[in-house]
Amino acid sequence: MDNPTTHVLRDAADRAQFIRAQLPEGGLFQGHEWRIAPAPFQLGAALAKDLETLGRVLLQFNRAVNRLYRLSAEGKQLAWIAALLDQGKPAELIAWQRDPAFKNELPRVIRPDLLLTESGVSITELDSVPGGIGLTAWMNRTYGNFAAVLGGTDGMHRGFSGIFGDAPRVHIVVSEESAGYRPEMEWLAKELGGARFTVVDAAFDQCAEGAAVYRFFELFDLANVPAAKRLFELAAQQHIRLTPPPKPIFEEKLLFALLWNRNLRSYWRQELGESFLNRLLQLVPYTWVVDPAPLPPHAAIPELNLTDWQQLKILSQRDRELVLKVSGFSPEAWGARGVYVGNDLSSEEWSAAVEKAIGSFAHSPHVLQRFHKTKVVEAEYFDFDLGKAVRMPGRVRLCPYYFVHGEGDAARTNLGGALATICPADKKLIHGMRDAILAPCAGG
Repeated sequence: MDNPTTHVLRDAADRAQFIRAQLPEGGLFQGHEWRIAPAPFQLGAALAKDLETLGRVLLQFNRAVNRLYRLSAEGKQLAWIAALLDQGKPAELIAWQRDPAFKNELPRVIRPDLLLTESGVSITELDSVPGGIGLTAWMNRTYGNFAAVLGGTDGMHRGFSGIFGDAPRVHIVVSEESAGYRPEMEWLAKELGGARFTVVDAAFDQCAEGAAVYRFFELFDLANVPAAKRLFELAAQQHIRLTPPPKPIFEEKLLFALLWNRNLRSYWRQELGESFLNRLLQLVPYTWVVDPAPLPPHAAIPELNLTDWQQLKILSQRDRELVLKVSGFSPEAWGARGVYVGNDLSSEEWSAAVEKAIGSFAHSPHVLQRFHKTKVVEAEYFDFDLGKAVRMPGRVRLCPYYFVHGEGDAARTNLGGALATICPADKKLIHGMRDAILAPCAGG
């Protein structure tokens, strides 16, 4: 049966006014605004179906990553893998990552960043501590009053609450670094029931037996999270349930470089299966680790045909359809920070970015990815000053949210919803900004 609201909000102006009126007092992000779309972003039936099944693939990839790191650390796989993933991390964090208590623990939220390109979609990275959960939940609930949305009106609510099992209390620990996202999580916690869900700051460590903690802080920021050590101890002793686990491997973009590494092809095939492996290789841009270790004089970096990373500096702008970014464990590794699009920079700017990547390898490895040109789509937002809907050519990033329910091999992913960010067509980096349209996704 249709929601009665669908019979009232037929006009774009009515829908936009309704959406804006539903915003909670104080907003959902600190200091951030966006352009309001009067309707969900239409994916089309084929892409919507692809998103429904992608979660299974990404969960299996995380399982394979976890096993690969463990085998490498135990000397049963190539030693350089664990060494590379541990590079730049403090010894205490490496110890937590290797603690037997967290051996099989994986992130229970998986959010890929998908770009719509001329040839399909491209996964540029995976986020295990993503923002936007509360925002997407609010959008699905709000737009669901007059349209069908991916995941349904309460898919995000059910997805997020389900990752904590039967824990009687859930504490969402938000660091100062992530404070901009606190309003959306406070809205979601209130929606899910303030008696069970609470948002707390980085000093909170008073967890009762059996409680659950959602870690809404990146592991590079542990020095500014006084409660972290105590929370990790409680989780290791199985007094509380903690997600995501204290495993920095899941905050590294260089995982995609490992996926493409030919030395590991048989491992990925065995762990993922031919179908899942081929699907990932079709979706993930070719990725390299910028490792300045010298090559033999007769060798070259695969695909690039460079014999030294210094040669990357002098590529022509035409040949620089590449993206350089920090892999992880850095304040520059999230948002649009620390990302350099080669053909959008001058020779001097690109050379400086490459030199920074080479020089920081020992403490903060960088990755290089092929830049897949995003296609331009026609989107619509409502201009409240003009009092009408306005068309805008834009480039799209899709962020589906997968929630992992269940334990061990029985765990399954649930697609709660998907957020579309449409930036003006002249923007090379697609991220939340004042001029961007944000909207929930619909199957179409």
